[in-house]
Amino acid sequence: MSMKDYEFWFVTGSQHLYGPEALDQVAANSKAIVDGLNASGKMPCRIVWKPIVKTAAEIKTMFKEASYNDSCAGVIAWMHTFSPSKMWINGLKDFKKPYCHFHTQFNREIPWDDIDMDFMNLNQAAHGDREHGFICTRLRMQRKIIVGYWQDEKPQNKLASWMRSAVGYAFSQNFKMVRFGDNMRQVAVTEGDKVEAEIKLGWDVEYRGIGDLVAIMNEVTDAEVDAMMAEYAEKYDMNTDNVDSVRYQAKTEVAMKKMFDEFGYSAFTTNFEDLHGMDQLPGLACQDLMAKGYGFGGEGDWKVAAMTAIMKAMAEGMTGGTAFMEDYTYHLEKGNEHILGAHMLEVCPSVAVNKPKIEVHELGIGDRQPPARLVFDSKNGDAIVASLVDMGGRLRLIVNDVKACNPLHKMPKLPVAGVMWKPMPDLETSAQAWIMAGGAHHSVLSYDVTAEMMHDWAAMMGIEFVHITADTTIEGIEKELFFNDVAYKIGI
Repeated sequence: MSMKDYEFWFVTGSQHLYGPEALDQVAANSKAIVDGLNASGKMPCRIVWKPIVKTAAEIKTMFKEASYNDSCAGVIAWMHTFSPSKMWINGLKDFKKPYCHFHTQFNREIPWDDIDMDFMNLNQAAHGDREHGFICTRLRMQRKIIVGYWQDEKPQNKLASWMRSAVGYAFSQNFKMVRFGDNMRQVAVTEGDKVEAEIKLGWDVEYRGIGDLVAIMNEVTDAEVDAMMAEYAEKYDMNTDNVDSVRYQAKTEVAMKKMFDEFGYSAFTTNFEDLHGMDQLPGLACQDLMAKGYGFGGEGDWKVAAMTAIMKAMAEGMTGGTAFMEDYTYHLEKGNEHILGAHMLEVCPSVAVNKPKIEVHELGIGDRQPPARLVFDSKNGDAIVASLVDMGGRLRLIVNDVKACNPLHKMPKLPVAGVMWKPMPDLETSAQAWIMAGGAHHSVLSYDVTAEMMHDWAAMMGIEFVHITADTTIEGIEKELFFNDVAYKIGI
């Protein structure tokens, strides 16, 4: 399902104490809020108004329906009046989808000259939402709390951001990917517990030998390759005379896409140590598939492949770009320290600042023919890099805020796509904190997905979140990691 296929249910709490006239007004007000949010142009998905709930039975029925409705990606709750929280227990205790408690009220200001007890009884969000907050906390329920007037930009943006995280959660629950070959031999961070990942995150991580792909490649027709070459010509500049190499990548992409369509894969990995029967390491093929929304991980890194696909799903409709990334080398000029991120071939062109060029060059690794790849520089702007690692018994998501930029200088002898960034708060602190947290050398870089979105997603998934920011200190991160370890060991 794409972003537009999901919806979020808006549920308003009240009770019969106020009488039918007041309840009619509650319903009218909550409808107006839903209409206003949908008309704001900020919401990535449609918000669906649901009849106000006034009894425990109505609440339980509504949450049961939300739980089993595939289009419903989450519930937004608001207590317009006073809704006694004991009514919500049976509805909430088994609800597992993302939940947002929107603490707002219908009127912006107090009507000083007209306020009376009827107004006070009807407009009780300050009262009702605190009652609702207690029962969610008492149930140890993970939820997003957004506070602010519903017509203001800040709470609307927060709600839109949370909705994108919830779509990432829904995407994760139905996620299936393929590993072509195993992970790179003797590499630790690309390993991990795939059974735990399916239990905790919903990921189905399958394996297929590279021969399975080669068999499909052998059946790809010239006409199919011609059609893919026409796609390349429309999107990219051809900067090579080695058309045969480009056509081989086109054949590889056609074969991969056929397998993905047949088995429902949304992400994949390759490994230059496992290329039996292939003439080239997939390069251009991987890049173009990522541009179409598929996740990718190099050297068999299935965790980063999955995260690339999920973050792309969260960023659907946005234009900044999200890409598989690897920390390659440092620029340690004093006061101007940067990281050069790249990969042998496979950086997504969604982060390109210019029209990518198709080029063919020797790779120097993998012992195969020179592969075609896209070469480009990256955009300038605020971004994040995110890494998911298996800590043994739990998963940890590490996010670093960065300032991405074009390469500081031309690199004529490095014909790959590259991104430079200045990590927050500085390279020394960032790198030390990242290494202390166990962050991988592979990550996902995104100009669209924010750290708040990833924090919300991690909370929905029930996994640890570590955020390296402009305010991070080594002393602070040491304490955070220590207390996180203690909390997970004792099962908090």
